[in-house]
Amino acid sequence: MNLLYRLFLLCSLASVVGLGSLPLNSNKAHAAAPASCPTPALSRFQRHTVARGETLESIAQRYNLLPSTLVDMNPSVRNGNVTVGSELQIPPYNGIVVEIPSGQTWRQVAETYKVRADTLFEINGCQQNPRIVFVPRVNDSQNRPVVQSPQPADVEPISIAGYPLQEQASVGLPYGWQIHPTTGEVFFHSGVDLLADLGSPVQAIAPGTIVFAEDQGSYGNLVIVNHGGGLQSRYAHLEKINVAVGQTVDAGDLLGTVGTTGQPTATQPHLHFEMRSSSYLGWVAKDPKEYFRQ
Repeated sequence: MNLLYRLFLLCSLASVVGLGSLPLNSNKAHAAAPASCPTPALSRFQRHTVARGETLESIAQRYNLLPSTLVDMNPSVRNGNVTVGSELQIPPYNGIVVEIPSGQTWRQVAETYKVRADTLFEINGCQQNPRIVFVPRVNDSQNRPVVQSPQPADVEPISIAGYPLQEQASVGLPYGWQIHPTTGEVFFHSGVDLLADLGSPVQAIAPGTIVFAEDQGSYGNLVIVNHGGGLQSRYAHLEKINVAVGQTVDAGDLLGTVGTTGQPTATQPHLHFEMRSSSYLGWVAKDPKEYFRQ
């Protein structure tokens, strides 16, 4: 079956049944994906019906994509012309759909397409053995999707050196490629799990603005703080949330308390803490240790 046609069927099914995170395969490894995984890129495709007066270029500009991306996703417009009333598949950002040969690892795929393996893994929903994946174009310099950063792009990066708990904690699960403690599957852990007693205060690692403060599925009770310089910190599995969206905080301010909400990968109470950096692919995970005070 044609790869793009299979993609069309996948996107259509996701739309019909209302599953924002429809898996691309049915193996049990998908269910073991870590709590911090985003919705797979292939489940975020949209369909656009071409209106009178629209061109391939105008549609690409509307979605902040390259025209060549739309051509890759829609063989019917390979001549550069679009037909009024026809439907186009619109990806979330520039890239290509790739069918992965059996046995290839994320690292091998990433090396082939010159993409960070952890970014490729997260973009595709942290699936273990997908057969069809979305590979972002990392070398496109024009029309990259706009990422809302907390400050304009020309603001100098800031230096963050803090800690999200009042005392240094043992690490239950570190950042990076790990073996899932329950399933034994290899996965990318986008943050660090800091072991602490239930109800322990969780504090802002640096000054910033609260942009999210509520339950977020597998993250449980989640607080997100946007800092300057395109940096963001996330505090998950909280028992209580003590801040509200729009509130400004200083380093050390109380955000909530350690809990077990959501689907934590560790059996003990802990804080799942992440640092993210704004990029054209969204908020990309960074190693939290680089931002902890020594």
